[in-house]
Amino acid sequence: MAAFDKIALGQYIPAKSPIHALDPRAKIILVISAMAAVFMTHTLTAFILWGALLLLIARLSRIPPRVVAASARPVLILIIFTSLLHLFLTPGDEIARFGRLAITKEGVFLALTMSMRLACLVMYASLLTFTTSPSQISDGLEGLLSPLKRVGVPAHEIAMMITIALRFIPTLFEETGRIIKAQKSRGAEFDEGSLMKRAKAYIPVLIPLFVIIFKRAESLAVAMEARGYCGGAGRTRMKPLRWRPSDSAALAAFILLSAVIVCGEKVFPL
Repeated sequence: MAAFDKIALGQYIPAKSPIHALDPRAKIILVISAMAAVFMTHTLTAFILWGALLLLIARLSRIPPRVVAASARPVLILIIFTSLLHLFLTPGDEIARFGRLAITKEGVFLALTMSMRLACLVMYASLLTFTTSPSQISDGLEGLLSPLKRVGVPAHEIAMMITIALRFIPTLFEETGRIIKAQKSRGAEFDEGSLMKRAKAYIPVLIPLFVIIFKRAESLAVAMEARGYCGGAGRTRMKPLRWRPSDSAALAAFILLSAVIVCGEKVFPL
């Protein structure tokens, strides 16, 4: 388990599992379907079912649930902020009051559902990156976008940009942590004072972070140019994608379960 302690959001975790073996196109469709279905979910029971399904997929992927849960940590501040807005600004039946701010039953319900929705969206997206390598994601996106080539859409270039962006996510977190540690060693304080003071303390982190990102991007561009990269024209794959019956079965099963959850909350609105 110690091998999973430093897993970052967007990082690929190699393993031999049924989920890893799926076609990347199937997994991308599954994640998009999950996100769409989560947006259509409005009850606590349905979100609990989405969480149970997430744990099942993580189990099949042989990824510890705590690693999947930790993937929501980067957006934890956004989740808390959104929850507080709904908690105090939603009108309805008042259950508590703090000065001018009131907590209502409707606010509590919306705070819970919105926080669970955001967490589900991030964790389902993380499962895609945990179980699919950047090259597989690029091939899968290009395969899904390939019909658009007929109308002049550069499918390969779009897939490559998305893949590079995903690849830079772990690098971004690693460099941010390294800069924060360096500034803490020089006496910088990030965990003391008011919320506004702590937010301002992170401003000096942004400048060196942007400099490092631009340097990494320039190095990557030079490396791609040195290797003769010239877009998707005439490129072939060492391992061509093959859609198998197991991909169709997994896609059908997931869509069926999603339909049951979304339609079930209409029958049992709890």
